[in-house]
Amino acid sequence: MTSLSVLRVLDLSEGVAGAFCAKLLAGFGADVIKIERPGAGDPLRHHGPFPDDVPHGEKSALFLYLNTGKRSITLDIAKRSGALLFRRLAEGAEVVVESFRPGYLADLGLGYRSLSRIKPRLVMTSVTPFGQNGPYAGYRATNLTTSAAGGRMAVAGEPDRGPLETGGYQAEYLAGLHAFAATAVVAFSADATEVGQHIDVAAMECLATMLEPQVSSWAYEKRDIGRRVDNESGTTFLRTVQKALEAPDPAHSFFQELDHPVAGRFTYPGPPFRAGAIPWQAARAPLLGEHNEQVYCGELGLSREELTALFASGVV
Repeated sequence: MTSLSVLRVLDLSEGVAGAFCAKLLAGFGADVIKIERPGAGDPLRHHGPFPDDVPHGEKSALFLYLNTGKRSITLDIAKRSGALLFRRLAEGAEVVVESFRPGYLADLGLGYRSLSRIKPRLVMTSVTPFGQNGPYAGYRATNLTTSAAGGRMAVAGEPDRGPLETGGYQAEYLAGLHAFAATAVVAFSADATEVGQHIDVAAMECLATMLEPQVSSWAYEKRDIGRRVDNESGTTFLRTVQKALEAPDPAHSFFQELDHPVAGRFTYPGPPFRAGAIPWQAARAPLLGEHNEQVYCGELGLSREELTALFASGVV
Protein backbone atom coordinates (compact mmCIF):
# COMPACT_ATOMS: atom_id res chain seq x y z
CA MET A 1 0.00 0.00 0.00
CA THR A 2 1.57 3.28 -1.09
CA SER A 3 -1.45 5.56 -0.63
CA LEU A 4 -4.41 5.84 1.71
CA SER A 5 -6.64 5.96 -1.38
CA VAL A 6 -6.90 2.16 -1.26
CA LEU A 7 -8.60 2.32 2.15
CA ARG A 8 -12.32 2.38 2.81
CA VAL A 9 -13.05 3.64 6.32
CA LEU A 10 -16.32 3.35 8.25
CA ASP A 11 -16.50 6.24 10.70
CA LEU A 12 -18.84 5.36 13.57
CA SER A 13 -17.36 7.92 15.96
CA GLU A 14 -19.44 10.59 17.65
CA GLY A 15 -16.82 12.82 19.21
CA VAL A 16 -14.04 15.15 18.17
CA ALA A 17 -11.20 12.61 18.52
CA GLY A 18 -12.59 9.88 16.26
CA ALA A 19 -13.92 12.40 13.75
CA PHE A 20 -10.51 14.11 13.53
CA CYS A 21 -8.80 10.75 12.98
CA ALA A 22 -11.19 9.91 10.13
CA LYS A 23 -10.92 13.45 8.72
CA LEU A 24 -7.17 13.04 8.34
CA LEU A 25 -7.62 9.65 6.69
CA ALA A 26 -10.06 11.22 4.23
CA GLY A 27 -7.77 14.17 3.63
CA PHE A 28 -4.96 11.88 2.55
CA GLY A 29 -7.12 9.93 0.15
CA ALA A 30 -9.14 7.31 2.04
CA ASP A 31 -12.81 6.77 1.17
CA VAL A 32 -14.43 7.61 4.50
CA ILE A 33 -18.10 6.83 5.05
CA LYS A 34 -19.53 8.73 8.01
CA ILE A 35 -22.28 6.62 9.61
CA GLU A 36 -24.80 8.80 11.43
CA ARG A 37 -27.95 8.30 13.46
CA PRO A 38 -31.14 8.39 11.36
CA GLY A 39 -32.95 11.68 11.78
CA ALA A 40 -30.70 13.44 14.28
CA GLY A 41 -27.31 12.68 12.74
CA ASP A 42 -24.00 12.99 14.53
CA PRO A 43 -24.36 14.92 17.84
CA LEU A 44 -21.60 17.24 16.63
CA ARG A 45 -24.09 18.64 14.09
CA HIS A 46 -25.80 20.32 17.05
CA HIS A 47 -22.68 21.96 18.49
CA GLY A 48 -21.93 25.54 17.58
CA PRO A 49 -20.76 27.94 16.51
CA PHE A 50 -23.37 28.49 13.80
CA PRO A 51 -23.53 31.29 11.19
CA ASP A 52 -25.46 34.26 12.64
CA ASP A 53 -25.78 32.20 15.85
CA VAL A 54 -28.79 30.32 14.42
CA PRO A 55 -28.63 26.56 15.20
CA HIS A 56 -28.88 24.34 12.14
CA GLY A 57 -27.91 20.69 11.67
CA GLU A 58 -26.09 21.44 8.42
CA LYS A 59 -24.26 24.56 9.59
CA SER A 60 -22.26 23.54 12.66
CA ALA A 61 -18.73 24.87 12.23
CA LEU A 62 -17.37 22.02 14.36
CA PHE A 63 -19.08 19.32 12.31
CA LEU A 64 -18.21 20.95 8.98
CA TYR A 65 -14.54 21.14 9.91
CA LEU A 66 -14.26 17.62 11.32
CA ASN A 67 -16.02 15.90 8.43
CA THR A 68 -14.48 17.39 5.32
CA GLY A 69 -13.98 14.88 2.55
CA LYS A 70 -16.33 12.23 3.96
CA ARG A 71 -19.51 10.67 2.62
CA SER A 72 -22.55 10.41 4.90
CA ILE A 73 -25.06 7.62 5.33
CA THR A 74 -27.58 7.05 8.09
CA LEU A 75 -27.86 3.73 9.92
CA ASP A 76 -29.18 2.54 13.28
CA ILE A 77 -26.72 -0.21 14.19
CA ALA A 78 -28.66 -0.95 17.40
CA LYS A 79 -31.43 -2.51 15.30
CA ARG A 80 -30.87 -6.05 14.07
CA SER A 81 -31.33 -5.18 10.40
CA GLY A 82 -29.04 -2.19 10.88
CA ALA A 83 -26.34 -4.37 12.43
CA LEU A 84 -26.61 -6.78 9.52
CA LEU A 85 -26.20 -3.92 7.06
CA PHE A 86 -23.15 -2.72 8.94
CA ARG A 87 -21.59 -6.17 8.73
CA ARG A 88 -22.07 -6.03 4.96
CA LEU A 89 -20.42 -2.63 4.88
CA ALA A 90 -17.52 -3.97 6.97
CA GLU A 91 -16.91 -6.73 4.45
CA GLY A 92 -15.89 -4.09 1.94
CA ALA A 93 -13.93 -1.89 4.35
CA GLU A 94 -10.38 -1.91 5.66
CA VAL A 95 -10.85 0.31 8.73
CA VAL A 96 -13.54 1.02 11.33
CA VAL A 97 -13.17 4.07 13.60
CA GLU A 98 -15.40 4.13 16.67
CA SER A 99 -15.70 5.93 20.01
CA PHE A 100 -18.42 4.03 21.90
CA ARG A 101 -17.98 2.82 25.47
CA PRO A 102 -15.91 -0.36 25.66
CA GLY A 103 -18.04 -3.42 24.95
CA TYR A 104 -20.94 -1.62 23.26
CA LEU A 105 -20.19 -2.83 19.74
CA ALA A 106 -19.44 -6.34 21.02
CA ASP A 107 -22.90 -6.41 22.61
CA LEU A 108 -24.36 -5.72 19.17
CA GLY A 109 -22.27 -8.44 17.55
CA LEU A 110 -20.15 -5.77 15.88
CA GLY A 111 -17.00 -5.88 18.00
CA TYR A 112 -13.55 -6.46 16.59
CA ARG A 113 -13.62 -10.23 17.17
CA SER A 114 -16.91 -10.64 15.33
CA LEU A 115 -16.00 -8.39 12.41
CA SER A 116 -12.52 -9.86 12.00
CA ARG A 117 -14.11 -13.25 11.34
CA ILE A 118 -15.72 -11.87 8.20
CA LYS A 119 -12.76 -9.58 7.33
CA PRO A 120 -9.49 -10.91 8.85
CA ARG A 121 -7.45 -7.90 7.73
CA LEU A 122 -9.88 -5.38 9.22
CA VAL A 123 -8.39 -2.66 11.42
CA MET A 124 -10.62 -1.28 14.18
CA THR A 125 -9.54 1.92 15.90
CA SER A 126 -11.29 2.61 19.20
CA VAL A 127 -10.83 6.11 20.62
CA THR A 128 -12.06 6.56 24.19
CA PRO A 129 -11.15 8.70 27.21
CA PHE A 130 -9.53 5.88 29.23
CA GLY A 131 -9.04 2.92 26.90
CA GLN A 132 -10.67 -0.49 26.51
CA ASN A 133 -9.41 -1.99 29.78
CA GLY A 134 -8.55 -0.94 33.30
CA PRO A 135 -10.40 0.59 36.26
CA TYR A 136 -11.59 3.67 34.34
CA ALA A 137 -12.44 1.98 31.03
CA GLY A 138 -16.20 2.34 31.40
CA TYR A 139 -16.14 5.90 32.71
CA ARG A 140 -17.59 8.75 30.72
CA ALA A 141 -15.53 11.89 30.32
CA THR A 142 -15.45 15.29 28.70
CA ASN A 143 -12.44 17.03 27.20
CA LEU A 144 -12.02 18.76 30.59
CA THR A 145 -12.07 15.47 32.52
CA THR A 146 -9.56 13.84 30.19
CA SER A 147 -7.23 16.84 30.36
CA ALA A 148 -7.27 16.66 34.15
CA ALA A 149 -6.77 12.90 34.31
CA GLY A 150 -3.96 13.01 31.76
CA GLY A 151 -2.07 15.61 33.80
CA ARG A 152 -2.30 18.40 31.22
CA MET A 153 -4.20 20.76 33.51
CA ALA A 154 -1.74 20.28 36.36
CA VAL A 155 0.98 22.06 34.39
CA ALA A 156 -1.20 24.83 32.95
CA GLY A 157 -2.05 28.11 34.62
CA GLU A 158 -0.44 30.43 37.13
CA PRO A 159 1.78 28.78 39.79
CA ASP A 160 -0.16 30.21 42.75
CA ARG A 161 -3.62 29.29 41.44
CA GLY A 162 -5.53 26.11 40.57
CA PRO A 163 -5.08 23.97 37.44
CA LEU A 164 -6.22 25.54 34.17
CA GLU A 165 -7.66 24.02 31.03
CA THR A 166 -6.55 25.44 27.70
CA GLY A 167 -9.13 26.45 25.13
CA GLY A 168 -10.73 24.15 22.59
CA TYR A 169 -10.79 20.35 22.43
CA GLN A 170 -7.04 19.89 22.82
CA ALA A 171 -7.21 16.48 24.50
CA GLU A 172 -9.50 15.10 21.83
CA TYR A 173 -7.55 16.53 18.91
CA LEU A 174 -4.35 15.04 20.30
CA ALA A 175 -6.04 11.65 20.68
CA GLY A 176 -7.39 11.92 17.14
CA LEU A 177 -3.93 12.67 15.76
CA HIS A 178 -2.46 9.65 17.57
CA ALA A 179 -5.35 7.51 16.32
CA PHE A 180 -4.70 8.61 12.75
CA ALA A 181 -0.99 7.75 12.98
CA ALA A 182 -1.68 4.36 14.53
CA THR A 183 -4.38 3.56 11.98
CA ALA A 184 -2.17 4.42 9.02
CA VAL A 185 0.71 2.30 10.35
CA VAL A 186 -1.44 -0.71 11.23
CA ALA A 187 -3.38 -0.52 7.96
CA PHE A 188 -0.07 -0.63 6.10
CA SER A 189 0.90 -3.72 8.11
CA ALA A 190 -2.47 -5.38 7.49
CA ASP A 191 -2.07 -4.80 3.77
CA ALA A 192 1.21 -6.73 3.85
CA THR A 193 0.25 -9.50 6.28
CA GLU A 194 -3.52 -9.82 5.66
CA VAL A 195 -3.95 -9.68 9.45
CA GLY A 196 -5.74 -6.77 11.09
CA GLN A 197 -5.59 -5.43 14.63
CA HIS A 198 -7.70 -3.67 17.23
CA ILE A 199 -6.13 -0.29 18.05
CA ASP A 200 -6.85 1.04 21.54
CA VAL A 201 -6.35 4.81 21.86
CA ALA A 202 -6.91 6.38 25.28
CA ALA A 203 -7.00 10.18 25.27
CA MET A 204 -5.70 10.29 28.85
CA GLU A 205 -2.60 8.32 27.86
CA CYS A 206 -2.01 10.50 24.80
CA LEU A 207 -1.87 13.53 27.09
CA ALA A 208 0.33 11.78 29.64
CA THR A 209 3.00 11.15 27.00
CA MET A 210 3.50 14.94 26.76
CA LEU A 211 4.48 15.33 30.44
CA GLU A 212 8.13 14.36 29.95
CA PRO A 213 9.67 17.28 31.89
CA GLN A 214 7.38 16.76 34.88
CA VAL A 215 7.64 12.96 34.86
CA SER A 216 11.44 12.99 34.49
CA SER A 217 11.89 15.53 37.26
CA TRP A 218 9.83 13.46 39.65
CA ALA A 219 11.28 10.09 38.62
CA TYR A 220 14.93 11.17 38.88
CA GLU A 221 14.85 13.92 41.47
CA LYS A 222 11.52 13.53 43.29
CA ARG A 223 10.98 17.19 42.44
CA ASP A 224 7.79 18.83 41.22
CA ILE A 225 8.84 21.54 38.76
CA GLY A 226 5.38 23.12 38.93
CA ARG A 227 4.02 25.44 36.28
CA ARG A 228 5.77 27.84 33.97
CA VAL A 229 3.86 30.86 32.71
CA ASP A 230 4.46 33.03 29.66
CA ASN A 231 2.69 36.24 30.56
CA GLU A 232 2.76 37.39 26.95
CA SER A 233 1.08 34.35 25.43
CA GLY A 234 -2.42 35.22 26.52
CA THR A 235 -2.28 38.70 25.03
CA THR A 236 -0.68 37.75 21.75
CA PHE A 237 -2.57 34.55 20.85
CA LEU A 238 -5.68 36.16 19.41
CA ARG A 239 -3.54 38.57 17.34
CA THR A 240 -0.75 34.43 16.22
CA VAL A 241 -4.54 33.66 14.86
CA GLN A 242 -5.72 37.00 13.17
CA LYS A 243 -2.44 37.34 11.27
CA ALA A 244 -2.50 33.70 10.21
CA LEU A 245 -6.03 33.99 8.84
CA GLU A 246 -5.59 37.35 7.15
CA ALA A 247 -2.14 36.79 5.67
CA PRO A 248 -1.49 33.07 5.18
CA ASP A 249 1.60 31.94 3.32
CA PRO A 250 0.44 31.77 -0.32
CA ALA A 251 3.13 29.22 -1.19
CA HIS A 252 1.95 26.74 1.41
CA SER A 253 -1.80 27.33 0.93
CA PHE A 254 -2.67 26.08 4.40
CA PHE A 255 -6.07 27.76 4.63
CA GLN A 256 -8.60 26.69 2.03
CA GLU A 257 -12.09 27.92 1.13
CA LEU A 258 -14.81 25.34 0.61
CA ASP A 259 -18.40 25.76 -0.59
CA HIS A 260 -21.21 23.97 1.23
CA PRO A 261 -24.71 23.84 -0.30
CA VAL A 262 -26.39 24.85 2.97
CA ALA A 263 -23.77 26.52 5.16
CA GLY A 264 -22.14 28.53 2.38
CA ARG A 265 -18.49 29.35 1.70
CA PHE A 266 -16.01 29.37 4.59
CA THR A 267 -12.28 29.10 5.25
CA TYR A 268 -10.94 25.85 6.72
CA PRO A 269 -7.50 24.93 8.10
CA GLY A 270 -5.56 22.45 6.00
CA PRO A 271 -3.52 19.39 6.98
CA PRO A 272 -1.31 19.30 10.10
CA PHE A 273 1.57 18.01 7.96
CA ARG A 274 2.52 17.50 4.31
CA ALA A 275 3.16 14.06 2.82
CA GLY A 276 5.12 14.77 -0.33
CA ALA A 277 3.59 12.81 -3.20
CA ILE A 278 0.30 12.22 -1.32
CA PRO A 279 -1.78 15.38 -1.80
CA TRP A 280 -4.31 16.71 0.69
CA GLN A 281 -7.87 16.18 -0.58
CA ALA A 282 -9.90 19.30 0.18
CA ALA A 283 -13.64 18.62 -0.07
CA ARG A 284 -16.69 19.84 1.84
CA ALA A 285 -18.47 17.99 4.64
CA PRO A 286 -21.53 15.94 3.60
CA LEU A 287 -25.20 16.60 4.18
CA LEU A 288 -26.92 14.17 6.55
CA GLY A 289 -27.54 10.94 4.64
CA GLU A 290 -26.40 12.55 1.39
CA HIS A 291 -24.89 9.30 0.12
CA ASN A 292 -27.53 6.81 1.26
CA GLU A 293 -28.64 5.86 -2.24
CA GLN A 294 -25.09 5.86 -3.58
CA VAL A 295 -23.85 3.46 -0.90
CA TYR A 296 -26.88 1.26 -0.23
CA CYS A 297 -28.15 0.94 -3.79
CA GLY A 298 -25.09 1.61 -5.90
CA GLU A 299 -22.57 -0.28 -3.76
CA LEU A 300 -24.48 -2.78 -1.61
CA GLY A 301 -26.99 -3.59 -4.35
CA LEU A 302 -30.21 -2.76 -2.49
CA SER A 303 -33.19 -1.70 -4.56
CA ARG A 304 -34.78 1.71 -4.07
CA GLU A 305 -37.85 -0.08 -2.70
CA GLU A 306 -35.70 -1.81 -0.08
CA LEU A 307 -34.04 1.48 0.84
CA THR A 308 -37.45 3.14 1.17
CA ALA A 309 -38.61 0.36 3.49
CA LEU A 310 -35.49 0.71 5.62
CA PHE A 311 -36.09 4.45 5.84
CA ALA A 312 -39.73 3.96 6.86
CA SER A 313 -38.71 1.56 9.64
CA GLY A 314 -36.11 3.97 11.01
CA VAL A 315 -33.12 1.78 10.15
CA VAL A 316 -31.61 4.39 7.82
